[in-house]
Amino acid sequence: MLVSEILAIKGKVLFTIAPNKSVAEAIEIMNEQDVGSLVVFSRGEMVGMLTFRQVLQGVQKGGADWQALTVDEVMIRNPFAASPNMEMDELRRMMVEHHQRYLPVMDGQTLLGVVSFHDVAKAVLEEQSFENRMLKNYIRNWPAQEEEER
Repeated sequence: MLVSEILAIKGKVLFTIAPNKSVAEAIEIMNEQDVGSLVVFSRGEMVGMLTFRQVLQGVQKGGADWQALTVDEVMIRNPFAASPNMEMDELRRMMVEHHQRYLPVMDGQTLLGVVSFHDVAKAVLEEQSFENRMLKNYIRNWPAQEEEER
């Protein structure tokens, strides 16, 4: 399964934020949209990723003044990105090796979406379920059964 197929299953809704926005604003967007990450864009270019992990680290770092922190101060700069034609196994390996639960999917300089570890797990389950149904159907219609019935 390709990353583009995972995006097709998930949908391509994108949530972005500017680096000069506050962490408090980012939290509000993440809660309202029920997402675990935001892609950080500046002048039409992806400059980072903000996930709930960076938010928590920022809150700890900022102490009582955490709301004064900007996205730029806590985001992942130049995150690893997936390509739409990447195989799911390669995507999973990249996520594990680089300890990133969320990966932007880029086609050149164009952001196509964000794939989460949850999206990957869901795609694996759907793919296995489909294969399971196909195998059961194949076994049910095995040619040897036709010969026994004759």
